[in-house]
Amino acid sequence: MMSTANYIRSDIQQMKAYAVADVPAGFIKLDAMESPYDYPEDMKKELGRALAAAPIRLYPNPGSCGLLQVLRDTYAIPADASLVLGNGSDELIERLTMLVSKPGAKVLAPAPSFVMYRVNAEFFGLEFIGVPLRPDFTMDLDAMLAAIKEHQPALVFVAYPNNPTGGRFAREKVEAIIAATPGIVVVDEAYGAFSSDSFLSQAGQIPNLVVLRTLSKIGFAGLRIGYACGPAAILDELKKIIPPYNMNQLSLCAAEFALQYQPFINENISRLKGERERMRTALHAHPCIQDFPSEANFLTLRVPDAQALFDKLYAQNILIKKLHGMHPLLDQCVRITIGLPEQNQKVLNIIDELYGNP
Repeated sequence: MMSTANYIRSDIQQMKAYAVADVPAGFIKLDAMESPYDYPEDMKKELGRALAAAPIRLYPNPGSCGLLQVLRDTYAIPADASLVLGNGSDELIERLTMLVSKPGAKVLAPAPSFVMYRVNAEFFGLEFIGVPLRPDFTMDLDAMLAAIKEHQPALVFVAYPNNPTGGRFAREKVEAIIAATPGIVVVDEAYGAFSSDSFLSQAGQIPNLVVLRTLSKIGFAGLRIGYACGPAAILDELKKIIPPYNMNQLSLCAAEFALQYQPFINENISRLKGERERMRTALHAHPCIQDFPSEANFLTLRVPDAQALFDKLYAQNILIKKLHGMHPLLDQCVRITIGLPEQNQKVLNIIDELYGNP
């Protein structure tokens, strides 16, 4: 009897599924850049009432739902920018890659960066070109421009700030990439809320620029709400390959509800940025640890032994992300999401135990 494996694409059989960590009960979860701040009880009750009124017997219409205008108003999205919702920005990354998946097309991005840029290129049979960052995780613009000239990519991804390294590339370098690229440039601002700069105000004004944003990092990862902003000439084509009911009524309702509470959101963002800098300052007491500037809600560190630090924290019920082995530039690196002050202090105390009290 012939195996069904004979009918499955061989390249997919060689891939590995994206690994989502199975977190034991009681662990402090600092591996996935989620917000540590929960809604207060009165907001939860209001949310419950809003969700109870959501018309879940009906299909949603993500193309004309109220969330679109709320996003425009909240984040001052330019009127001439088209807006498309995605089931997380992950879906939009996938569909933007599908949009350019012609034979011979190429996708390009700095490396290391978000792994799904490469994975989606491979899904659609496209060549992926990763242009190495400098050892300090800054962008090598000359190398990027040379790769763009050589490969003429249909699609370039620039995470701004970058994941998993945390830094924000110099704006003028990203502008040079947009100007030099013949195809679409996606500036992925998943961590834009924590950054000192954004391209959102240029969305719709630059013919080949698409800006991606998400609600995941500001406290609503479970809603899976992402959005793309850009010129109608691109996003009208993108809409053709977005499933008609790709969102759900409860997520759309919850997101519209959540964005009413901007003081709550902004206060938590400010707290996380303050904790990020407090942790960086404390880590400077350990000369054996190399920390990198971050404009995200996490820190990337190079330590003497990434596995030893991971294991030490795991033994104390704290989960972080071990980056070692993912890319040569990430040798002995770990990524730590910024948590509550007491969680961050526990991490710092364990680091002191491992590397000596300063």
